Amino acid sequence: MKERIAAILNESIEVKRSVILNCLPAIELSARAIIKAFQSNNRVFFCGNGGSAADSQHIAAEFIGRFQKERRALPAIALTTDTSILTCLTNDYSYDIVFARQLEALGRQGDVIVGLSTSGKSANILKAFARAKELGITTIALAGHDGGPMGKMADITITVPSKITARIQESHIAIAHAICEVVENQFAS
Repeated sequence: MKERIAAILNESIEVKRSVILNCLPAIELSARAIIKAFQSNNRVFFCGNGGSAADSQHIAAEFIGRFQKERRALPAIALTTDTSILTCLTNDYSYDIVFARQLEALGRQGDVIVGLSTSGKSANILKAFARAKELGITTIALAGHDGGPMGKMADITITVPSKITARIQESHIAIAHAICEVVENQFAS
């Protein structure tokens, strides 16, 4: 068992090394887009499904609360949190529009939306990105493997070089924490 645990952790380390080698420019662009949105009194939205929904909530909380330093609250919204909205939209329309419809109601030009999807194939994120384009909202994809359709559609794509969902999700949260820290440094007192 110890050997398997060590192998899992080493695999995670190797994927993160690949992220450093392959993704730094996109991570920096993402941080700059988020800083620009916050400096302009715009918002950053997050969306994803399953574990990526939980990560969306986690990242939004880091911006509204604090990551490591004291600073003003930064307007971030996880589109995954309101069960009444999610179930209403799913019941009355379809699950494919749950993020796009919320973005239509809450988003405005200059905002940013970050979609988290290990496969890059989530229909509800693709529809949200399409709506974002119509509204003048910058789209950032946090994906895995080859980025999928979401990666091709996004303004900025961070593609974790792995096909293993767990390793991709681990890297997504590490990337998000790196972005939180550099963004926070711009607003800390």
